[in-house]
Amino acid sequence: MKRVFLCGLGLGLLAATAGAALPRPIPPADQLFTNLHRGHPRLLATAADFTALRSRVAADEQLIRWHAALTSQATALLTAPASKYEIPDGLRLLATSRRVLDRVQTLGLLWQLDHDRRWADRAWRELKAAAAFKDWNPRHFLDTAEMTHAFAIGYDWLYDAWNDAQRRTLQAAIVKHGFTPALAVYAKGGWWVKTRNNWNQVCNGGLGIGALALAEVEPALAARVLHTGLNSVQTAMGEFAPDGACIEGPGYWHYATRYQIALLAALQSALGTDFDLATLPGVAQTGWFPLHITSPIGQTFNYADGGSGKIYAPQLFWLARRFQQPVWAGYQARTPRPQALDVLWYSSDQADPAAAGVPLDKYFRGTEVVTLRGSWEQPRAMFIGFKAGKNNDSHGQLDVGSFVLDALGERWAMDFGSDNYNLPGYFGKQRWEYYRLRAEGQNTLVVNPGAGPDQHLAATPITRFVSQPQRAFAIGDLKAAVAPDARRVERGVALLDRERVLIQDELDMAAPAEVWWFMHTQARVRLEAEGAVAILERGGQQLAARILAPAHARFTVRRAEPLPTSPHPPEQGNNDSVRKLTVHLENVKDLRLAVLFTAATATANERVVPLAQW
Repeated sequence: MKRVFLCGLGLGLLAATAGAALPRPIPPADQLFTNLHRGHPRLLATAADFTALRSRVAADEQLIRWHAALTSQATALLTAPASKYEIPDGLRLLATSRRVLDRVQTLGLLWQLDHDRRWADRAWRELKAAAAFKDWNPRHFLDTAEMTHAFAIGYDWLYDAWNDAQRRTLQAAIVKHGFTPALAVYAKGGWWVKTRNNWNQVCNGGLGIGALALAEVEPALAARVLHTGLNSVQTAMGEFAPDGACIEGPGYWHYATRYQIALLAALQSALGTDFDLATLPGVAQTGWFPLHITSPIGQTFNYADGGSGKIYAPQLFWLARRFQQPVWAGYQARTPRPQALDVLWYSSDQADPAAAGVPLDKYFRGTEVVTLRGSWEQPRAMFIGFKAGKNNDSHGQLDVGSFVLDALGERWAMDFGSDNYNLPGYFGKQRWEYYRLRAEGQNTLVVNPGAGPDQHLAATPITRFVSQPQRAFAIGDLKAAVAPDARRVERGVALLDRERVLIQDELDMAAPAEVWWFMHTQARVRLEAEGAVAILERGGQQLAARILAPAHARFTVRRAEPLPTSPHPPEQGNNDSVRKLTVHLENVKDLRLAVLFTAATATANERVVPLAQW
């Protein structure tokens, strides 16, 4: 099947927000709990749901294994100390909040399945310790929201295990450490209330679940929290439009959807409605994002601040059931370490992407990310991820035009992901001084480098995307970010015959320019043909990079470090294990630079044609 998108300048970017213009109406605060499911549990599942789950766990082989795995994890917790108030970096209690949440979800689920008093007693030890904390670190509100989520689950799933005094302790902690600081932030319009990034979804998600837990015993406070949060969270949910991708990268997709989907699930189970939030543009498509962004070797295209590890997310089961997408369930069913929500939301209705006819290639509009792959089934297949988009989004880097490349079971062109969040000015004025965040630290072009940011922050679109059985490609208009004064800067990325990759750049400069082409790799690199060919070796495999045009261009191999004209902050990540394949050209006016990647033993007879003729 041929798939073609022809996008005028900025059309894909504009499409991202067009569908999110109409927010879903939320009832007044005093009417939110009219249809509240009385009694507990009611968060993510009701008593009837857990009864049905017990039967499924006893009969389904996958769930039997996962139940045993969770039991093993919980048994190890029995002798582990309760979490302490620890802020090792001077800013974040986040590791503690996440640990408490994971422990309480595991122990709470096992309590519902087994009614073994050991699980409830261990959960109480964890919750009692955290309830006594001086606060839940509201200056870094993610910590507060995640801990509120943990206490809500502990209060709700183990409700019948607690006595009245224990319930009052949990209730008081949620009100004092969760609702009270949250309402103060809501009242003054704190930044995360209005932002479009993961903070909005995590904070509103955790607080909203807390509100649903205490809807009967703290109806006024809970209604204020939930009402404000449901209106606020739609701002961030607009970022799913139109195709379900995440501008912050795959890691933050996982984080944001963990809380967003939990909130939608809790609304359904507690109130019988999610107020149509799940119908917002892009939500029904978001389960495709981790599948397409993950390569055949199980690494992600980790643009922005994120690692390249494969994403497994229990929320994919919920999404699969909600939107009848068995491929998402089949993907998540392969998780090597099941979590409590994997068991709760598990779907046995599963499908393989190849058998289901899922396209090999995907263009995520708005985020302006494209992935092309040779196969869904072969781990040695070619895979390339390529992005245009915006550099100034949350967790964004100067990475317009960057790509990753996998083939022969190895990653050849890699992305560093993030550096240390605690570096001075990492999220402030010094952000564009750090090598891993600069364009020179990506697999892209740098034109006329200097001491300042080496790309501009303007939006750049994918202007053409074509997916055919034997040829797929995308072309990005990079001019606004790479060289605004140029007449044209385009990069085309093509997967030819599903087994060769061509990167082709075309520049039409208004004045002679210095141009650098960079690709970072952990492979050993050997240059041949006087530098026109680079042989990359890794994992016993060899990949060849060949310069097809211009005839005078040559590769060099450099250290992954700043150019002499770039900033050299004393503190930043160590990149000694990485080499940088480089092409350096001076006095460039008109340039067509084409680099072909193939298995080292393959012949290179590709004819270079202008991008306009692709």
